[in-house]
Amino acid sequence: MKSVLPAAALAAILPFAAGCVVVDSQGHIEREEKRFRVSGTPEVRLTTFDGAIEIRSGDTTAVLVEIEKRGPTKEALEQLTVDTKQDGNRIEVSVKRPAGEIVVFGIGRMSPTAKLIVTMPRDANVYARSGDGSIRVDRVRGRLELRTGDGSIRASDIGGQIVLATGDGSVTIDNAEGDLDVDTGDGSVSVAGKLDVVKVHTGDGSITFRAEPGTAMKADWSMTTGDGGVALYLPSDFAAELDAHTGDGAIRNELQIETGGGGSERVRRTLKGRLGAGGRTLRIRTGDGSVRLKSS
Repeated sequence: MKSVLPAAALAAILPFAAGCVVVDSQGHIEREEKRFRVSGTPEVRLTTFDGAIEIRSGDTTAVLVEIEKRGPTKEALEQLTVDTKQDGNRIEVSVKRPAGEIVVFGIGRMSPTAKLIVTMPRDANVYARSGDGSIRVDRVRGRLELRTGDGSIRASDIGGQIVLATGDGSVTIDNAEGDLDVDTGDGSVSVAGKLDVVKVHTGDGSITFRAEPGTAMKADWSMTTGDGGVALYLPSDFAAELDAHTGDGAIRNELQIETGGGGSERVRRTLKGRLGAGGRTLRIRTGDGSVRLKSS
């Protein structure tokens, strides 16, 4: 379905649309809230075809979802369908892609979008997916699985089983604990925290990883980039079997590593050796870029 409106007519009707706010060329903004009572650890599943997702914890025993719709006309917003379902502590909120698009003379084709802003208890399991939009999560612990087709992901003060994936965008994580699996098709990755298991991959971008004091590997770690540098900061008591390689670049090491020979060499493309007491394998790979190993 297509709706064609002259710009003058659009300007005339926008100020009088009920429940909407005029915002320059974006036309209308409309907000609605969904509140869900839970009695234990909630499992929250969020989906929007186009729009950002923000998740944060609060002093609450409920899950509050604010849906912020944006579009060129009131008619465009009415095309957005929001499906909600609750089964005990399991909650689902899904915003469906509209069947048509709005064409406005002087502006062009403008599809509506829907942003989800969620406040929930700190302990929760979250599965969030955006077709096109950034994702942010703060102060949540549990099973976190966040995916976006195109957009950045930012996380702070999180813990548990963490899976973050974006087709095109950077990933930034601060103060994380637990098991981490990060994948981005194109974008830099920056991680800081006290993690047990780490798997980081970017098709094109740098990787910066800072391990906080007391970090101990409970399984093998992997950090891989197709094109970009890797900077790794480790505490003095960190233990691992290091296996680092760059296809085109240099490895610059400032850590104490037992290499079993050639230990005085400071710049190379491949570096293998024992950090501290050894143990699990720490694998670092970059197709094109330098590797820097430093004390945190």
